[in-house]
Amino acid sequence: MKSIWWRRLGDEAAQAWNVTLKDMRVYYLRPGMIMFGFLMPFFMFFSFSVRREMAAAQGVARLLALTTFFTAAAAGPFIIPLERRLGTYDRLLAAPMSLLTLLLGKTAVGALFAIGVSLFALLVGVTVFGVSIARPVLLAAGLVLGSFSFSALGLIFGSIPVRNPGDVQMPSTLLRWGLLFISGVFIPLAEMSPAARAVAYLSPLTYAQDLMNHAVLGMGLLDHWLDVAVLLVSGVLFLIPSVLLHQRGRELGY
Repeated sequence: MKSIWWRRLGDEAAQAWNVTLKDMRVYYLRPGMIMFGFLMPFFMFFSFSVRREMAAAQGVARLLALTTFFTAAAAGPFIIPLERRLGTYDRLLAAPMSLLTLLLGKTAVGALFAIGVSLFALLVGVTVFGVSIARPVLLAAGLVLGSFSFSALGLIFGSIPVRNPGDVQMPSTLLRWGLLFISGVFIPLAEMSPAARAVAYLSPLTYAQDLMNHAVLGMGLLDHWLDVAVLLVSGVLFLIPSVLLHQRGRELGY
């Protein structure tokens, strides 16, 4: 019985990985992914950092949080509605795999894209600006858990039963901007008023930024285990609305 369960788990993991590989080959170089997933976090970082006195290590920590957030959340709202419009998504839904397996494969697409872009930003910070990483293990945890959580967040918008990526890109971008401004990315938590800090704690990006501060700077305002736990739990919770929206989409014929 146990061997059957493990075999089934291995089959589901292989199916999710095949979905991920297919999307990586087809969509990573699409203009929408390059614009919203690769260029936007760098544009935003430089636009908000101009004429601000900021140490290189602090800038790298903020840039890593931005890239994991914006890049990971860009995949779902772009890929799934486009596949619905092209008619290829119906084949995936009809394939002999569970809906959760399909969604995990889609989540991995955004997560891996975000990890790749973040590693590029990290490489620039280390080689060009000479930034050193205080706690590499926490850096790896922040990149993986942050990318997973934010990719699952973007998947919620991708699961809305529409066939045009533009119908979900705008609300997805507005949500990300809202979370960005209430989080502790550009205004550190220690400098916020108590009311603003209470609102910032509602954003998962706050915990990703704090974990990056622990990893790069060696210190953060919150306990790093709390950051890890919030990112992990939020990533799992973000998958629930995606499942419900897919079930609703099937009822509507999407």
